[in-house]
Amino acid sequence: MDDDLVSRIAGEDFVALTTFKRDGTPVSTPMWIARDGDHLVVWTPRESWKVKRVRRDPRVEMRPCSRMGKTEPGAPVLAGTAVVIDEPGHVSRAAGLVKAKYGLQFRVITVIEAILARGAKPRVALQITPAG
Repeated sequence: MDDDLVSRIAGEDFVALTTFKRDGTPVSTPMWIARDGDHLVVWTPRESWKVKRVRRDPRVEMRPCSRMGKTEPGAPVLAGTAVVIDEPGHVSRAAGLVKAKYGLQFRVITVIEAILARGAKPRVALQITPAG
């Protein structure tokens, strides 16, 4: 594991989290990310397509991106495997790590999401183990 790359990815404001469709097509989504020891974690709606793809194929890639998901040519890529964690204590821990990193931004976005969805969506954590 390249700890410098893991630290760099964990320190980014946004990362493009790439998961893979059945036919191998990559699908990237801009995400907030936090470090949890040797792992990286994201907090996401349980019914999202990325969760469904990870349940089927745990391969993921992460690279720095903008808020809208734009990546720069030559951006470093961190490969790994993800596991969907739905146990409430682990999901709370992941949410807490993301909340600690993003602060007010986290609170504002989650309130807006809850208003738009007419209530909070059930969430899971993706625990990502970097390759190597």
